[in-house]
Amino acid sequence: MSEIYNNFAYVYDKLTHDIDYKKWADYVESIIEKHKAEASMILELGCGTGSFGIEMARRGHEMICLDLSTEMLDCASEKAKKEGLDILFLNQDMCNFELYGTVDVIVCLLDSFNYLTRASQVQKLFRLVHNYLNPNGLFIFDVNTQYKFEKVISDNLFYEIGEEVTYLWENRYNHKTKIARFDLTFFVKQNKFYERFDEMHFERAYSNDEIIKFIDASRLELVSVYNELRLKKPTEKSNRNFYICRKVNI
Repeated sequence: MSEIYNNFAYVYDKLTHDIDYKKWADYVESIIEKHKAEASMILELGCGTGSFGIEMARRGHEMICLDLSTEMLDCASEKAKKEGLDILFLNQDMCNFELYGTVDVIVCLLDSFNYLTRASQVQKLFRLVHNYLNPNGLFIFDVNTQYKFEKVISDNLFYEIGEEVTYLWENRYNHKTKIARFDLTFFVKQNKFYERFDEMHFERAYSNDEIIKFIDASRLELVSVYNELRLKKPTEKSNRNFYICRKVNI
């Protein structure tokens, strides 16, 4: 994943303008409150341009935000600096990261989990999460569901035409490997002209049973599975599920 966001980083916020980060922060805080967890120190894996971490920092949480893309982190750091927020940004792989201490909550949001296309990557992620969580700490992550890959994303073309950025997003989904390939073409306005650049991304669909097996093997305890941005059980047609895990205090 080291190169996929190099150009994408600088238009990411324009293309994700429909994401309500205040709503996402409200939701994560509601999970933390419901499960009675401490949340002074929070680690975000795959933080992108830092919008979620910045919103949480505004609310008084001490944030560590980690991403593999230096370009994403440059954008995130600049945004945080403008607001005078003290956030620690780390350029590390979420399957191979290192901290100086432990944290209360770890989050991995906006289908960052699906970018782990190999079981070995997921296993490494869970080992590190277990290692760096405080006792009774929560791991909160979401996934694009298998239903979404098969019925919504699969072999579809999406596009948006804007004054500054236009994009085409073409998908191919392999039902055997459960890996989706996203071919993205961007046209970004530069003065009077538009610059074209292309990105290729891959995500993998994981069934609920597969995810539960990963959690069980990690020595974390699965405490809840929720539908997208709701504290209710998911349905068979849910597009995004949230998994809430706890590090059991032994």
